[in-house]
Amino acid sequence: MKAMPNFTDVTEFILLGLTSHQELQVLFFVVFLVVYMITLIGNIGMIILISISPQLQSPMYFFLSHLSFVDVWFSSNVTPKMLENILSETKTISYVGCLVQCYFFIALVHVEVYILAVMAFDRYMAICNPLPYGSKMSRTVCAHLISVPYIYGFSVSLICTLWTYGLYFCGNFKINHFYCADPPLIKIACGGVHIKEYTMIVIAGINFTYSLSVVLVSYTLIIAAMLRMRSADGRRKAFSTCGSHLTAVTMFYGTLIFMYLRRPTQESVEQGKMVAVFYTTVIPMLNPMIYSLRNKDVKEAVNKAIIKANLRQ
Repeated sequence: MKAMPNFTDVTEFILLGLTSHQELQVLFFVVFLVVYMITLIGNIGMIILISISPQLQSPMYFFLSHLSFVDVWFSSNVTPKMLENILSETKTISYVGCLVQCYFFIALVHVEVYILAVMAFDRYMAICNPLPYGSKMSRTVCAHLISVPYIYGFSVSLICTLWTYGLYFCGNFKINHFYCADPPLIKIACGGVHIKEYTMIVIAGINFTYSLSVVLVSYTLIIAAMLRMRSADGRRKAFSTCGSHLTAVTMFYGTLIFMYLRRPTQESVEQGKMVAVFYTTVIPMLNPMIYSLRNKDVKEAVNKAIIKANLRQ
């Protein structure tokens, strides 16, 4: 008969981080600190700009402000602890802290993918149904649409975190990652693995497929509507409002699918660690730039805000 594994009570984990090379630690600290500060400034600045600018009071910018809000918390859930551990000799995270980090990470991922889906639906309504758009996408409707990703994301995350809590460990507490993520936790666990691995792939697959389907259907209808437009200027304007969103969708979904729709192996965990840098630190930094650099309304709002600030001085 096969011997039962010797489960061990775990109080903390060791996060191995991105690299074991000591000479790179200071460089990584400086780079990620700069990226984190740009992320905070860019996203908080976007939220403030949308709240004070009369020309940015449309549903599209309302949803964009929530995307920026989620990006701030998404990055803040991971980066501060990563920066602390880069300079620390122990590089530990408590068991409770690990579960909390997992909970908020899974919740915010689900919130973000569904906000991206809601934004795609909003673009469909604006381009394909321009006349009733104002009444059908009222403040009340937008508030209801944006509440669903938050409620659903944090509810699903609670269930997923309870399954993570069901993992058992047998003495190996070294997580091959820079934050607590499900794939590397599954890799070092010796009990409760199959149910967690199965549910992770199924839930990620269902939610990514459903939210991405909303995006793809919306943009299929948008493209069909654009092809029917006689005015080249109208097509250009429609594409300009969708290009930024499509860029954000491609980056976020691509990296998450690479991370979570594969079985956790040593190779996939190592590759996922590099990909995780992109969606936990780089994408939240890039989103405000993508939406501002490609958007005439945002540029005008920034210029007006700067002029007002100079006049007050």
